[in-house]
Amino acid sequence: MAYMSKEGYDKLVAELKRLETIERPKASAAIAEARDKGDLSENSEYDAAKEAQGMLEMKINQLKETINAAKIIDTTKLNTDTVQILTKVEMRNVKNNMKMAYTIVSESEANLRQGKISVNTPIAQGLLGKKIGDVVNIKIPQGTISLEILNISF
Repeated sequence: MAYMSKEGYDKLVAELKRLETIERPKASAAIAEARDKGDLSENSEYDAAKEAQGMLEMKINQLKETINAAKIIDTTKLNTDTVQILTKVEMRNVKNNMKMAYTIVSESEANLRQGKISVNTPIAQGLLGKKIGDVVNIKIPQGTISLEILNISF
């Protein structure tokens, strides 16, 4: 089961629709065009088009699985007493006083440029269930980081 926001769910549905209505016909047309070029046994264009179609179908199936397993979270029923999925956490690195803020989201919604980290990351896992004022020591690939939770919001 993948917990996600309504916005994230809608994005996945839109992406699935785009792949099925635009990209799938393009892939079929590319195969037909390559097939028209003659001998399929030595036609690398045909092989490439078939492989691209296979990758597209795999992506479509993965999106369908994610959408079917999705559990949309109603943020109006959540509170900000503790860190949980879909909360925005403002924190401070205890060692260098650098402040940062991340929203904890599902794997499919993660986008570091937008400040959204996956619930499966070490930082998110270390923050879940913690409260404002807590200092959390989290093991990351570069070592251990100490973060103080400054604020929790939506």
